[in-house]
Amino acid sequence: MPAMATLLALFSSLLWGTADYHGGKLSKAHPAIAVLGVTQAIGLVFGIGLVIVSGDFSSNAFGTDGYFIPGALAGILGYCGLICLYAGLSTGRMGVVSPISGLSALIPVGYAYFVKGDRLTLILAIGAALAIVGAFLASGPELSQGLPIKPIVLALGAAAGFGTALVFMAIGSQTSALMTMVMMRATTLLVSLGILAKYRTLGGLKLKHSPILIFIGCADFLANLLLGVATTKGNLTLSMVLGALYPIFTALLAFQFLRERLHRIQYLGIFAAVAGVAIISAF
Repeated sequence: MPAMATLLALFSSLLWGTADYHGGKLSKAHPAIAVLGVTQAIGLVFGIGLVIVSGDFSSNAFGTDGYFIPGALAGILGYCGLICLYAGLSTGRMGVVSPISGLSALIPVGYAYFVKGDRLTLILAIGAALAIVGAFLASGPELSQGLPIKPIVLALGAAAGFGTALVFMAIGSQTSALMTMVMMRATTLLVSLGILAKYRTLGGLKLKHSPILIFIGCADFLANLLLGVATTKGNLTLSMVLGALYPIFTALLAFQFLRERLHRIQYLGIFAAVAGVAIISAF
């Protein structure tokens, strides 16, 4: 896999994990749907700014190779995934919901294998498997108290939403990664405005929250964009696997700044993921 695609996918994970950490922290004091809506709007403005600066006004918006429909579908499905994720996390079973939802990478990996015909050598397949299992374990799977049905169903819904969104992101990125992400944000903003019109509140968010909201919105947009570009520069399967390592960065930030204790299984997951990345990078 080209080094550029590897770096882009890994940096995408870093940005996603950091944005999730700050978004989750802010959502403890304010409604998650408000945080999501504002950051989606900021992401759209940021994306439009990038389009103006880069001049990437792709003409292939519609048609079989256009970005419009894949971008819109990615936005809707990703938003559905977020709704399932937040609903699942509200049950208090984060150790059940987060790891399962993090397995969303299996869907684009399946798409790459069965539809695109991507094949990996044995050593790269081992590296990819280590990375996926590592990301799952790094999320701190909570198995000691059983597996309740509702959080599992919601977590699977989140994984399905995120995974299918990633597939459409990859499809649209073949024409224009930037315009696909802008289309995603435009779609999710429309949904957020509909929710805002119903509840008529920003959940107590004020001007003083602007810096962190801007960071979350821009970081999340860039994470999507970099992963989209990575899928066009290297192997789709490996790009999606490396882009799915974001729970590791979220866990490490929580450990560093919130003093959340890492469990033994999380250390094992981080080690496995690092080993997987090392194998992918080396071969």
